[in-house]
Amino acid sequence: MKRLSVSIVTYHTSLDELACCLRSLQSAVVDTIYVVDNSRQDYIAQFCARHGVVYIASDNVGYGAGHNKAIAKVLEKGVPYHLVLNSDVAFAPEVLESLVAYMDDNVDVAQVQPKIVYPDGSLQYTVRMLPTPIDLIARRFLPAALTRSRNRRYLLQFANHDCEMNVPYHQGSFMMFRTDSLRHVGLFDERFFMYPEDIDITRRMHEHYRTMYYPHVSVVHHHRAASYRSVRMLYIHIVNMIRYFNKWGWIFDAKRRRINKELLQQLHK
Repeated sequence: MKRLSVSIVTYHTSLDELACCLRSLQSAVVDTIYVVDNSRQDYIAQFCARHGVVYIASDNVGYGAGHNKAIAKVLEKGVPYHLVLNSDVAFAPEVLESLVAYMDDNVDVAQVQPKIVYPDGSLQYTVRMLPTPIDLIARRFLPAALTRSRNRRYLLQFANHDCEMNVPYHQGSFMMFRTDSLRHVGLFDERFFMYPEDIDITRRMHEHYRTMYYPHVSVVHHHRAASYRSVRMLYIHIVNMIRYFNKWGWIFDAKRRRINKELLQQLHK
């Protein structure tokens, strides 16, 4: 019955937040929970020891690289599914059972994300088209009135979010993977300290498998949007997006064009 491992990356994370997240993981399908602490805090290590959680002390290597430390252990154990989870996400434990059952029934699905909502119940648009540089520049720096149409397309706001969709970009707060697919495609690209690692790994998965949005269960994400409030985090965001486009292409990205075209055809846009 225990078919799912979970990793959470922390950095000076509050114990109240972490405790709330762990309550969501009280499910019969959960095998092992790993907390990778990029801040090496004794209070987090002690909390994990009290709650039967595997604690991994780490330097501040970034989000994807932190999760990779746990995923490497998961691949050795052979657990069929792995959940990459933010500590600021909460949900009913039966959500995990539904998602595991969905993955069991759909062997061509490498990655799944449920409906993600804000604490007030409104929808977060967390499954998206692959971004172009213009999408991200316009979204961040131009007035909303000038970018509304393009943003609506990029965020798939026009789509019916009560229907399943095969989408090439899943936002990184809740990403459930088939571990055999991680063996095939690879782990998070550690060149990205933070932000585009979720785009990168989903698009790599999407080239070989279905990467599904599954709206029949939902989770709550207390989204902090740190790069909108901190100049330092904005700088980190910009630097890592430059690395992403250097990897995949700025203007000329034939795979992006093909994948986005197929997505829009699927959604009849």
